[in-house]
Amino acid sequence: MGNTHPGATSPLGMVSACAYSGAYPTGYGLYSKNTEGVPEEMFDRLQASGFTHFQQSGTGAIRKYYNYVRVTPMVQPLDELGQSWGLSDEEASPGYYAATLDTGIRCEVTVGAKVAVHRYTFPAASSGRVVIDMSMGGLAVELGRTVPLRAQVESMGLGRAQGTVVMEGVPLSVYAEVDSPGWRQMLWYDRRLIDGGTRLDFDSIRHTNLRPFGMLFRGNARAGQTVEVRLGFSLRGCDQARENLRRECGEDGPSFGRVRSATRSRWRDHLDKVKVDGGTQARRTVFSTALYHSLIKPCFADDESPFWPNSGPYAFDVCTMWDIYKTQLPLLAAIAPERSADLLESLIRVCEEEGNFPIGYRMARGADRFFRQASALAHTAIADAQALGRAEIDWAWALVHMVDDLRRMYGEDFYEHGVVHPITHTLDLAYAYQCTARLARALGDRRLATDLQEKAKGWVNAFDPATGLLRDSEFYEGGKWNYSFRLMHDMAARIALAGGDDAFLAKLDRFFGYGADPVEQPGRRPLAAEMAAGYALNRFEGLNNEPDMEAPWAYHWAGRPGRTAEIVQSALTWQFGTGPGGLPGNDDSGGLSSWYVWASLGLFPVAGQQQFLINAPAFERAAIDMPGGEFVIETSGLRDDPIGSDGLDRELPAQYVQSATLNGQPLHGTHLSAAAVHRGGRLHLRLGPEPTSWGRGNRPPSLSDPPPPEER
Repeated sequence: MGNTHPGATSPLGMVSACAYSGAYPTGYGLYSKNTEGVPEEMFDRLQASGFTHFQQSGTGAIRKYYNYVRVTPMVQPLDELGQSWGLSDEEASPGYYAATLDTGIRCEVTVGAKVAVHRYTFPAASSGRVVIDMSMGGLAVELGRTVPLRAQVESMGLGRAQGTVVMEGVPLSVYAEVDSPGWRQMLWYDRRLIDGGTRLDFDSIRHTNLRPFGMLFRGNARAGQTVEVRLGFSLRGCDQARENLRRECGEDGPSFGRVRSATRSRWRDHLDKVKVDGGTQARRTVFSTALYHSLIKPCFADDESPFWPNSGPYAFDVCTMWDIYKTQLPLLAAIAPERSADLLESLIRVCEEEGNFPIGYRMARGADRFFRQASALAHTAIADAQALGRAEIDWAWALVHMVDDLRRMYGEDFYEHGVVHPITHTLDLAYAYQCTARLARALGDRRLATDLQEKAKGWVNAFDPATGLLRDSEFYEGGKWNYSFRLMHDMAARIALAGGDDAFLAKLDRFFGYGADPVEQPGRRPLAAEMAAGYALNRFEGLNNEPDMEAPWAYHWAGRPGRTAEIVQSALTWQFGTGPGGLPGNDDSGGLSSWYVWASLGLFPVAGQQQFLINAPAFERAAIDMPGGEFVIETSGLRDDPIGSDGLDRELPAQYVQSATLNGQPLHGTHLSAAAVHRGGRLHLRLGPEPTSWGRGNRPPSLSDPPPPEER
């Protein structure tokens, strides 16, 4: 359900590698394309036709699925290339994946930032083969195939070959070295060897004339003989692909162990940024896995942009801002601040080159930028980064692009009329105006800040005062109830618009199903009427539904943080586990896993508002290595609860914050500034089985609150 894969990855690296079956949506596994209910199996066994590179992580119906450059070890004739063999004895750890094909070949893959290294251990065979299919792309599902537009492949002798395929408008180059002494190397086309040929060129490829092509290495295989395949990748040509290979693999032959060790060390450095104590083994496993999934995407390919010649950061697989801006980007800012700044630099450059900040950005050229999902979300991350004061970015230049972007796409209608449909874009744009106003004010442009601030008030135009909910409109993956509890920049005014605390709380309680009968979840092939009836409930759809991710924390502004504790702890206990189906829906490039990390720590970042909300954590103690120092969350009175995968079969009462201190001083509010968290400190939370008055009166700040005395 999470749509992740167990393949080899490097933290926020460009390259991944995994066994390929053609299944949805990563290329690994058993399942067919599915967006509702329980997924159906495509195959009756776990299988693979080889090992591909560049996989999505946790996405849904994104339509673009990579899986380029398939490497297949074989003891069969070339005619059998493309068939799948059973997989067994799988082993996976950060940066490493291994499995055995039922042909008897043990297969191992590891990756660096821009390289992949394969190691195959063969049984005795008179004709062992390693086949590299350069035409490979996409999935074995309807409309899932990716066809190269142009290609060039060259055999250079002495175990070396290179090639470039233009996929989705992007030139992907690979430089290959194969350690197979005594084996012959050849090019092949349409499963036929080209004896003596050293180059293939394809100027125009269509779906109708595509025939597979690539490189092949073959010879007698001794029992236990290993063949190492080293692949350097680049988006700027074969020469740079070769340099990338040299940089990570060195000049002196086999390098599997070297690359694996370096990547394992990088993963350790990243994962050690957050440490937890206490909790059950299952809960710690889910937490570690969530942290790992949070650090796979976006992909960073420094100095690799195929669209502009300059050096510097280039990021892709931002799939999408709608999925990651609330949870994952604040996590990167906390534990990978350099990469967080690089992402913003890359997005600013994309805006400079293409004219707008993308909502989603893949390794592709074209207008498929997910604009229907949302508007102007990069503004939140940029404003937060500037407020923290750590990223080395030309903020004045960033402000220019932020202001320009506010007038593009749906922004033009919002600028002219103060409201736009789909109505959720009104909320997006009003929020982006507020974030941009904060940056303008920080840079000393008060006139611009005042003008932008006025537009930011347009969020009220999205709501119907008669219902306290959003106006009727079209909605992307949700309805007006799902979007109505977004954490706005003026939650005090938002609650007043709904009729005050009691009315707002009544709507929130209805949304989360307090007092309602349980809802039966859809199974395989749910009928359209069944799904429509579910959506008509206007209920919380789950944490993988992006509008619903932040809704539990809306209770903080209404003076009921205990409700947040009940909902979040229930989700952490019942919706996540250690086995298949252990994620309650698409992981969405780490957005859902990042939610789990923050929720387990007892914090929630409010993107664009430079603050964190406090909730009861899931662990006795946690420490985050923040840019300014270690931030520790410790508890007293925590009850270590099992989770559903521990065999839990009963409802557990929630645990509530009774009192809090920050660095030894009493903390009466349910919130902290982002600056306070990022500079490090010690937050102590005393927990108990009943909600108290803690945090009910001292609510998180809202724009319409009177300023504190020192600012008046």
